Amino acid sequence: MTIELLLRYIHFVSIFGIAGTLVSEHLLLKSEMTRGELGKVSRIDAAYGLAALTLLIAGLTLWLGGFGKPTEFYTQNWIFHLKLTCYIAIGLLSIYPTIFLSRIEKGTHLRKCKCQNYFFYCCDLSYYSFS
Repeated sequence: MTIELLLRYIHFVSIFGIAGTLVSEHLLLKSEMTRGELGKVSRIDAAYGLAALTLLIAGLTLWLGGFGKPTEFYTQNWIFHLKLTCYIAIGLLSIYPTIFLSRIEKGTHLRKCKCQNYFFYCCDLSYYSFS
């Protein structure tokens, strides 16, 4: 019983962690961003990934681990399958921005980045001299 409560608590906190990191990323996105701001968004995106992974592990343990309700309860529930499908779709959609942010954070030649309609366009300013 204690393990079930702990798993449910972790699952619940992970959901709010995902929501909080997504709101933080949304509030920090601007039309032009510096490398420091991109680094901050990248760190928040890493926290989003950690919360999503924690949610997946806790949820799969609750579903298939034999804690709480029987496995058949979730397996036969179409709403559960709809939620799982949405989770997978959102996870797949978040791969590109995560890869983009991790590449930008490692890049040394980037100075500014523009964001239009949630797509990033970055300028390589290394060709210009700033003396």
